[in-house]
Amino acid sequence: MAEILSRVGVEDGVRPVSAGISASVSETERIVERPEWAALKEAVERIRPWQAKDGSIDFAADEAPTREAASAEVGRVIAAVERLAPLLPHNEAYHQALVADLRRWADGGFEVPDFLDSLLAFQPAGQRVDGRQHLVVFPMYTQNGNPDRNLEAVVLRMVWPDWLAELERTRYDNPLFLGITFEDFTSGYDTHSAVLFPETIAVREAPERFSWGGIFCDREAARFRRVVRAACDVTSLELPEEALELLGDQERTQQTFVLWDMVHDRTHSHGDLPFDPFMIKQRQPFWMYGLEELRCDLTAFHEAVKLEADGFPQGRDVQYAVILERLFRFPVTGGRNRNYDGLGGQLLFAYLHQSEALRWRDNKLSIDWDRAREVTVRLREEIETLYRRGIDRPKLVHWFKAYELVSTYLAPHPGSTWAKGPDALDLTLPPRKLVDEVHPDEFPLSMFYEALAKKLRGVIASTEGIRGNAATVPVAA
Repeated sequence: MAEILSRVGVEDGVRPVSAGISASVSETERIVERPEWAALKEAVERIRPWQAKDGSIDFAADEAPTREAASAEVGRVIAAVERLAPLLPHNEAYHQALVADLRRWADGGFEVPDFLDSLLAFQPAGQRVDGRQHLVVFPMYTQNGNPDRNLEAVVLRMVWPDWLAELERTRYDNPLFLGITFEDFTSGYDTHSAVLFPETIAVREAPERFSWGGIFCDREAARFRRVVRAACDVTSLELPEEALELLGDQERTQQTFVLWDMVHDRTHSHGDLPFDPFMIKQRQPFWMYGLEELRCDLTAFHEAVKLEADGFPQGRDVQYAVILERLFRFPVTGGRNRNYDGLGGQLLFAYLHQSEALRWRDNKLSIDWDRAREVTVRLREEIETLYRRGIDRPKLVHWFKAYELVSTYLAPHPGSTWAKGPDALDLTLPPRKLVDEVHPDEFPLSMFYEALAKKLRGVIASTEGIRGNAATVPVAA
């Protein structure tokens, strides 16, 4: 098997490392334009269908490859990585560990993969340089994409302009955050996934702490531009000139999202937190996750207001992005089963509507943007108060108080047990068991959103696998 791995690549037209390139790639060159990337991607795509959900290869399964065939494809991946590695010297330790993990997986008979060593060696947050490229190969699932731990390959580029680096250094410390864009990817990212998170990678044991987390701001920007454009057409919403300019500029929208994401990400561990659901693994009703995600977004909005006052034009752009993304894309994206991001969008719409910052009249949507800014900040204050008081409450009481906040603005499902109050639940059970009583769609879509979802269904579907350079292609609602 080792002999197969060592000779594959020469036979497939990929030169051995000894003939390799010594100079690193410049920020204007593209790794994905090299033939070695094409060979790597092709090999990964051949391996992926052979893998089971856990990443292993069952050679007794129907249409399974021979061990020799699987080894040959892994060998092609290794040869391509070794050929490309000299162009990316900042990832030398990672690529060496990656090759070792790939060889160990093959030599071990392609059982459940363990790429902990290469995961620990990959440290992109320590080298946030604008425009820097990374070649990443891991067995992993892709959030909001492929649920299986298949082998994936992606070339990404760092987004770290000087103004953002300065804000992170002086105001929004977030040493683990990566703003990134796609250069190219394998099938797991030909989906709705827009993140690269270390916890998705197949490893023998979880590290004590993760040291980075990446969000693809180009995909976020592209789908935002497409969906919001279509939603404005459907609802006849007239946007301010500044917002229209934002929708017309992919690069500007990417910069908007990378700032929003950086502030959002750090907010999960900042503030008066009864507990952070993304740091302490506890089972809880999905509206708690919805409020946490919304709290982080509204904090980014609040900080954006301050940034605008301090002369940062990106601050105003983040305000438009948070409101429009939350109102239009979140509620109508994904299934209705415990969709906590959708819930947060519904809550923001209802809060704005009931505060008369937003109106739906004569089949036309209108937003009073000055009032919307005031009201959005006020909703954040309500959630912050809930959190602050929650520190002194038992968990179950905190959950009910959160339910009370949401149900003040959104109607619960008629069949909801939680809506009937504590007397309808068996309070002798531990709180985690009472989560089973939560209705899958505890807060159904309003009539407005039911109609909007039908109108935008095709547009939402069209954003699967979207790339930044495809965002300018108009799509009918």
